[in-house]
Amino acid sequence: MAAEMRPPVREERTGALAVHWLGRVPYRDAWARQKELVRARIAGEIPDQLLLLEHPPVITLGRHSADGNVRATEEILAAAGVELHRVERGGEVTYHGPGQLVAYPIVRLAGHGLLVISFVRLLERAMAETAAAYGVAAARRRGYPGCWCDPDGPRPRKIGALGVRVERGVSYHGIALNVTTDLAGFDLITPCGIPGVVVTSIAREAGWPPGSSAPTTETVEEAAGRFARVFARLLAEADATAVRDEAPGVPAARGSGG
Repeated sequence: MAAEMRPPVREERTGALAVHWLGRVPYRDAWARQKELVRARIAGEIPDQLLLLEHPPVITLGRHSADGNVRATEEILAAAGVELHRVERGGEVTYHGPGQLVAYPIVRLAGHGLLVISFVRLLERAMAETAAAYGVAAARRRGYPGCWCDPDGPRPRKIGALGVRVERGVSYHGIALNVTTDLAGFDLITPCGIPGVVVTSIAREAGWPPGSSAPTTETVEEAAGRFARVFARLLAEADATAVRDEAPGVPAARGSGG
């Protein structure tokens, strides 16, 4: 039986996108909610959805993640109150916790003319633009999915993680953007499965004082609103590109990725 989940703290609609702010939600409950929405979206019963939330401390492993990238023992995790879950998303091991914005887009990609890789780029851009709203420069890093500060410099720092799954053309799982996250949680894992990766947050990069940089749901909720507006705009831009490319006599847009 699917786990029950309380109603959204706030729900709104941006165009054809239903946006839900859920507050702090246990990982298993949010995972069950995603699965229900994916089934409904595949059936055409609901429009695209965007779930915005934060999780209590939890480590998740993608379907191909190595167990060895969890550095802490089960005893240490249990003592710290950190759950551990292996799920069907792509991507490597990651840590979720208070102060981190998690966004789960349930989107029918073909409805926006998107392929999986272009959707990944859209999510990376949405994270970067959300960070930029706080004065933090970030971007994608070639060969390393997610969002990074100083991605091409001598000391790249990962500020946002990404891992998606697509079933019958509908996406789920998504992104995790560190806002006021306690970065000590990442010491429990090898982020990205790559030793030596430095993890950062908006609070750290922006130099917020201790009173403002502590993990709070309020800081995540503010970032969630910013992310939702950016994500909705980027989906609308994808729609406009798809319509233009399909219009007779209009040259198709060309692009490159990597």
